[in-house]
Amino acid sequence: MEMKDITKQMIQFNKATFDNTFSAMTALQEQTEKMVNNLLEQNALMPAEGKKAVSDWLKSFKRGCEDFKALVDGNYKKVEEAFASFDKK
Repeated sequence: MEMKDITKQMIQFNKATFDNTFSAMTALQEQTEKMVNNLLEQNALMPAEGKKAVSDWLKSFKRGCEDFKALVDGNYKKVEEAFASFDKK
Protein backbone atom coordinates (compact mmCIF):
# COMPACT_ATOMS: atom_id res chain seq x y z
CA MET A 1 0.00 0.00 0.00
CA GLU A 2 1.32 3.41 -0.92
CA MET A 3 1.91 6.18 1.55
CA LYS A 4 -0.79 8.41 0.01
CA ASP A 5 -3.37 5.61 0.43
CA ILE A 6 -2.40 5.18 4.07
CA THR A 7 -2.63 8.93 4.59
CA LYS A 8 -6.07 9.04 2.92
CA GLN A 9 -7.29 6.27 5.22
CA MET A 10 -5.94 8.11 8.26
CA ILE A 11 -7.75 11.28 7.21
CA GLN A 12 -11.00 9.36 6.62
CA PHE A 13 -10.64 7.75 10.05
CA ASN A 14 -10.01 11.15 11.66
CA LYS A 15 -13.06 12.64 9.93
CA ALA A 16 -15.27 9.74 11.02
CA THR A 17 -13.98 10.06 14.58
CA PHE A 18 -14.60 13.81 14.56
CA ASP A 19 -18.12 13.37 13.16
CA ASN A 20 -19.03 10.77 15.79
CA THR A 21 -17.57 12.82 18.62
CA PHE A 22 -19.31 15.96 17.40
CA SER A 23 -22.63 14.11 17.20
CA ALA A 24 -22.22 12.89 20.77
CA MET A 25 -21.31 16.40 21.93
CA THR A 26 -24.33 17.82 20.11
CA ALA A 27 -26.65 15.28 21.75
CA LEU A 28 -25.22 16.16 25.16
CA GLN A 29 -25.61 19.87 24.44
CA GLU A 30 -29.23 19.41 23.37
CA GLN A 31 -30.07 17.48 26.54
CA THR A 32 -28.37 20.12 28.66
CA GLU A 33 -30.25 22.85 26.83
CA LYS A 34 -33.57 21.11 27.53
CA MET A 35 -32.67 20.76 31.20
CA VAL A 36 -31.66 24.42 31.50
CA ASN A 37 -34.83 25.55 29.73
CA ASN A 38 -36.95 23.45 32.11
CA LEU A 39 -35.15 24.92 35.11
CA LEU A 40 -35.63 28.45 33.78
CA GLU A 41 -39.35 27.88 33.19
CA GLN A 42 -39.85 26.54 36.71
CA ASN A 43 -37.73 29.19 38.43
CA ALA A 44 -39.96 32.09 39.43
CA LEU A 45 -37.15 33.97 41.19
CA MET A 46 -34.98 34.57 38.14
CA PRO A 47 -35.77 37.84 36.36
CA ALA A 48 -36.78 37.86 32.72
CA GLU A 49 -33.51 39.59 31.77
CA GLY A 50 -31.55 36.70 33.30
CA LYS A 51 -33.64 34.13 31.47
CA LYS A 52 -33.11 36.02 28.21
CA ALA A 53 -29.35 36.19 28.83
CA VAL A 54 -29.15 32.42 29.38
CA SER A 55 -31.31 31.80 26.31
CA ASP A 56 -29.09 34.08 24.19
CA TRP A 57 -26.01 32.33 25.55
CA LEU A 58 -27.40 28.92 24.56
CA LYS A 59 -28.24 30.18 21.06
CA SER A 60 -24.77 31.68 20.70
CA PHE A 61 -23.12 28.44 21.80
CA LYS A 62 -25.22 26.43 19.35
CA ARG A 63 -24.40 28.81 16.50
CA GLY A 64 -20.69 28.61 17.39
CA CYS A 65 -20.82 24.81 17.27
CA GLU A 66 -22.53 24.89 13.89
CA ASP A 67 -19.93 27.33 12.54
CA PHE A 68 -17.11 25.18 13.90
CA LYS A 69 -18.59 22.04 12.29
CA ALA A 70 -18.96 23.82 8.95
CA LEU A 71 -15.35 25.03 9.14
CA VAL A 72 -14.00 21.56 9.93
CA ASP A 73 -16.11 19.96 7.19
CA GLY A 74 -14.83 22.55 4.72
CA ASN A 75 -11.23 21.83 5.65
CA TYR A 76 -11.73 18.07 5.33
CA LYS A 77 -13.22 18.70 1.89
CA LYS A 78 -10.14 20.72 0.90
CA VAL A 79 -7.87 17.89 2.02
CA GLU A 80 -9.94 15.37 0.04
CA GLU A 81 -9.74 17.60 -3.04
CA ALA A 82 -5.97 17.86 -2.62
CA PHE A 83 -5.66 14.07 -2.53
CA ALA A 84 -7.99 13.79 -5.52
CA SER A 85 -5.60 16.01 -7.48
CA PHE A 86 -2.73 13.64 -6.55
CA ASP A 87 -4.71 10.73 -7.98
CA LYS A 88 -5.04 12.52 -11.33
CA LYS A 89 -1.27 12.83 -11.68
